[in-house]
Parts: sequence; structure tokens; C-alpha cells
Amino acid sequence: MTDCLVINEVGPRDGLQNQPVLVSAADKIALVRALRAAGVTQLEIGSFVSPKAVPQMATTEEVLSTLGAATPGFSVLIPNMKGLERAIAAGVREVAVVLSATETMNQKNINMSLERTTEVCAEAVAAAVAAGIRAKAYVAVAFECPFEGPTSPGVVMSLSARMVAAGAAEVVIADTIGAAAPVQVRELMQDLVAAYGAVSVSGHFHDTRGMALANCFASIEAGVRKFDSSVGGMGGCPFTPNAAGNLATEDLALMAEQSGFATGIRFPELIQAVELASRVTGRELGGRSLQWLRRRYGAKAA
Repeated sequence: MTDCLVINEVGPRDGLQNQPVLVSAADKIALVRALRAAGVTQLEIGSFVSPKAVPQMATTEEVLSTLGAATPGFSVLIPNMKGLERAIAAGVREVAVVLSATETMNQKNINMSLERTTEVCAEAVAAAVAAGIRAKAYVAVAFECPFEGPTSPGVVMSLSARMVAAGAAEVVIADTIGAAAPVQVRELMQDLVAAYGAVSVSGHFHDTRGMALANCFASIEAGVRKFDSSVGGMGGCPFTPNAAGNLATEDLALMAEQSGFATGIRFPELIQAVELASRVTGRELGGRSLQWLRRRYGAKAA
């Protein structure tokens, strides 16, 4: 029986949030539909953050209203209880919170201490679960912080434990600045899988140093079977200096297929989604495998 690997597409939120050109709700809707046509079933649709802080996410309610907020596999990012209230009003069935693993990153990102951020996230997770909404928690800068340097694995384990205790069904370990190496990734993921089970742990890797795929595979060796990625490698953290884009969905899907993991991804349609993302952002996007995939599947650049 073929093992499965779940791809959670974050392009519509994490990929778009810091793009300099505002993308319309209609184009976001078209992008989500293109990704679903390519076989992507798990998608981060948007976020309920302040539109002043992240203008690109101001149309999240409109996008969800058109696509169906309660669609299985759809999730949104929330920063706090106010964000959760908006998610509940929109009819969302899955939310995510984000806390950074260092004091300075939290201060730079949301102007709160690590302890206060943890409290706010735990409160939002518990309230979401009480409302019948699935909640997951991201632990950002889980391997290295751009301000404080290497992150202690013990801190990541402790924060993960607090999120699980609050009711989080999943902990997403995020290499926010793309600084992790496979050995340390494998060791941390092994500890997390041992503590919470493989179905409760996933990974989010950036490709700043070219090791995102290697870090995914190290996580796979540790038992993890779910990863975030972004169509065309689009996006990155807008609050993090020098952070490169996310791992490209096409690269992750190809690695998974060639390694014997089923993803449900259809590459010809995924190439079309990459090309659509390029058009709506006005940027040439694409992972390292894109040109090969175009040759393999007979697709041409837009």
C-alpha cells in the first residue's frame, strides 16, 4: 500500500500576504480553484488579522463567502480572540494560531512578550475547540531566530506541550527563516512524534539556504507526513529580515511522488496554478522543478 503525504497549500495566505501588488478577491478565488483542480485538498485560505497590518488579507471574508468557509480542508490564520470571532462569524471550521519561540521575535512581530503570546494563543485555541472548530498551532522560528540565534529544542517542546494542552489537534513546526539543517530537524521531529504522534505534527520549511526539501525528508524519516508549501514558492514572513520564500508546492509534490508517497497532486493542473499565481502577482514564480515539469507534461510558460 502506498504511503500518503499531505500537502497543506499556504499560497493563498502566507504566499500572498507580503506581495507588493494587491491581489483581488476574484484572483484569490481563481487561484484556490486552480489549486483544488490540481488535487490540493488542504488550503490556508487567508487570515483574520488587521487589514492595516496586512492589507493583502482584507478580502478574506469575501473569498471565504464565495468558496464556502466550511469546505473541508480550508483553514485560516487567527492572531487572537478577535480573529477567532471573525472566523466563527464567517463559518470557518479550522483555524491556526502562531507563536514565535523567542522573546524578540514576538516583540518584533506582534509587540507582545513570549509569555503573553503563548497565553493569547492558548486562549484562542481553547475557545476554538469549545466552539467545535479544529485548531492547530504554529511554533515559528523553531530552529533559529533572526534576532536571537539558534532556538532551544526544549523551548519548542515546551511551547508545543502548552498548545496541545490547550486543545490544539496539530503542532506545526516552522523554520521561519530557512536556517534549519536535516540532522536537527530529524531529532526535533522524532521527539515531537514520540510525544504527540505523527498525525499531530507537521512541518513548514523555508528555502533560504536551499535545504527545505532535505528538511522535509528528514521529517519524513522521523514519521511526519504533513507539510506546508506554497504554489510557485511564493511568499515568506513579512516581519523577518532576509527570509526567502516558502518551499514550492511543485517541488514537494515531485519529491514525494519520486519517493513513493501519494499526494493526489495532478502536475499539469498544478503547473497552470503556478502560472496563474505568476500572473496575479506580476512576478515570475516557480520551484526548482518547474521547468522540468513543464517539459515532462508538455506545458508551456504563460
